[in-house]
This record gives sequence, C-alpha cells and structure tokens, in this order.
Amino acid sequence: MNLEKKIERLTLLLRLDGELDMHTASMVRQAIDSEIEKRGIRTVILNLQDVRFIDSSGLGVILGRYKKLLSLGGKLKITNAPPHIYKIMELSGLPKIINFYLDEAHAYEEGRGA
Repeated sequence: MNLEKKIERLTLLLRLDGELDMHTASMVRQAIDSEIEKRGIRTVILNLQDVRFIDSSGLGVILGRYKKLLSLGGKLKITNAPPHIYKIMELSGLPKIINFYLDEAHAYEEGRGA
C-alpha cells in the first residue's frame, strides 16, 4: 500500500494505492490518526482510485476514522471509488453514512459551501 498525503488547512487528502486489507489497515489508520492529533485535521478525503482490493479490516479502518472524525465535529469523505470497491462498501452500508464523491474537486467544493 502506497499513501500520498496532501494537507490543506484542516483537510487531509489521502490517495491510496494498493490493497486495503488486514496487512495494510493499521498503516492507514496510523497515517490518519497522527495527522488528526498533530495538526487538528477535521476533514479526511480518501481517494480510492488505485485501491484494487478491500476487506473487512479496510472497511473497519474507514468506519473507525469516520466515527473518530464525527466525534470531533469533522467529516470523512470518499472519492474515486472503483465500481468493485464501491459495491463492497455498499453491501456494508457505508454510503448510508459517508459521503461519496466523483472526484477530489467535488469533495473539496462541498466543504467550501458550494
């Protein structure tokens, strides 16, 4: 799993590349949590465009970060989810509580009151 981070004000954009599974979930969790704690991040945008596989551990990390941000008054947003990844997330009910966006620009715009 490769992670590319971009921080703009209190927003962390995290581009994931690889498999989000039991082997990589803790790395993603630590990457997000450390930025929340160090920089006071309140919005996390996960770009899943290059995620090829996700399992229950990956779903758990996403749900856990959603709950953590919610308790801090923040938001978790997901962009560019490939159809096969979105289908798994849909079966687990994530789109009912987390906002999904076509791309990063739409995710940023929603936060700017557009």
